[in-house]
Amino acid sequence: MHRFAGLCAVLVLLVLSPAEAQVPKSVAEVKTSFAPIVKRVTPAVVNVYAARVQKGVRNPLVDDPFFQHFFGIEGGQAPDRIQRSQGSGVIIDSDGLVVTNQHVIEGMTEVKIALGDKREFDADIVLRDPRSDLAILRLKGIKGLPAIELGNSDAIEVGDLVLAIGNPFGVGQTVTSGIVSALSRTQISGSDYQLFIQTDAAINPGNSGGALVDVNGRLIGINTAIYSKSGGSNGIGFAIPVNMVKVVVASARDGSKTVRRPWFGARLQAVTSDIAESLGLDRPAGALVVSVIENGPAAAAGLKPGDVILAVDDQTVDDADGLGFRFATKPLGSKIELRVNRKGKLITMPINAIAAPETRPRDTQTLSGNWPLAGISLANASPALSEELGLDIAMDGVVVTSVKSSSPADQLGLKKGDILVSIDGSAVKSAKDVLSLQRTRQYYWTLVIKRDGETLTSKIGG
Repeated sequence: MHRFAGLCAVLVLLVLSPAEAQVPKSVAEVKTSFAPIVKRVTPAVVNVYAARVQKGVRNPLVDDPFFQHFFGIEGGQAPDRIQRSQGSGVIIDSDGLVVTNQHVIEGMTEVKIALGDKREFDADIVLRDPRSDLAILRLKGIKGLPAIELGNSDAIEVGDLVLAIGNPFGVGQTVTSGIVSALSRTQISGSDYQLFIQTDAAINPGNSGGALVDVNGRLIGINTAIYSKSGGSNGIGFAIPVNMVKVVVASARDGSKTVRRPWFGARLQAVTSDIAESLGLDRPAGALVVSVIENGPAAAAGLKPGDVILAVDDQTVDDADGLGFRFATKPLGSKIELRVNRKGKLITMPINAIAAPETRPRDTQTLSGNWPLAGISLANASPALSEELGLDIAMDGVVVTSVKSSSPADQLGLKKGDILVSIDGSAVKSAKDVLSLQRTRQYYWTLVIKRDGETLTSKIGG
């Protein structure tokens, strides 16, 4: 107890020491403020309101005469419900293009945007990119809007001052300040591209999709997540770097419904302490090449299993997530330099940034009818589809691309990204193979799927 008090006394003396204390030397210093930046930037930060109509479910007792008579059940259809979501967004060009988080509008069909001056406009959903947790909207019926300048997230440093702008808890537009607490944070959310900016500027629910800006008023990130046990700000917030935003925006401007990114063509994993020791590395850092896809860019560059990638265009990478982010933000058609440790020797390897090819038509098929697999959509696998869905699989087979909610397939537990291997011993090589098997009526099928590298087998009833 006495030690603690003594330490506090020392700290107070240090803080109040006349030699260290500073006071403003002029009226101008007293008036130093972020207000000029805030006035310039806040008109480009908007509120996003999303909604969808959820159809009422038919009461299963509606056709039972007993319940109809004694409980007065009529109609059997529950009323429709409106599901709502809200967050923030940032205007990135004067024609009304807005970036927000994908999770703000996930599953929603109607979106409204409220400007800082209280005007509201309907918005179209231009592009959804769940892999980066970003979405692009376009306002209807208005042009000449204030747009924010895009910065360079690779140029920021820990300790830089930042402002977070958004609509926390729906109370209205709010500005908080802080610093960049850390860079290249991974394993933060469910998105595939993990290299977040960490800040201590207060971020709360409703800030998602809002702006993280530097002291020059340039956008450096989109606020997307907080670390909190209470649901409020604990001084640890995360933002998607603006360099990833630029990639998604470029695809939206090209009219694409999906984001086209460079294809690496290899499976990677983090370098643990044990792996680093076995490879003779000074420390556990970089991305370890586990396998290389034949005829892919990594194979063409000469990468081999056991190589450790340490940098992409002189930007160091700490793990596989970091490499995935760095590679994904490079423009298609460019040549990228990799710094690689191969058996203790440092070498530089060029790799081409090309899009994953569509090696065979997807031939998407949707299953319906009275069948346990009804409710799924299937497509033939290819490098392009695997990249789009973020799958770490071989480039053949049939992939589940969607599962309808409450469908037989959903109740069975099938998920988007599952790979159908076989049905009742018959290999599944194309989406049409599944349609053919559906016509074969029997009581049970043995279903084999691959999910996250594991093979699962299940008996399904017909």
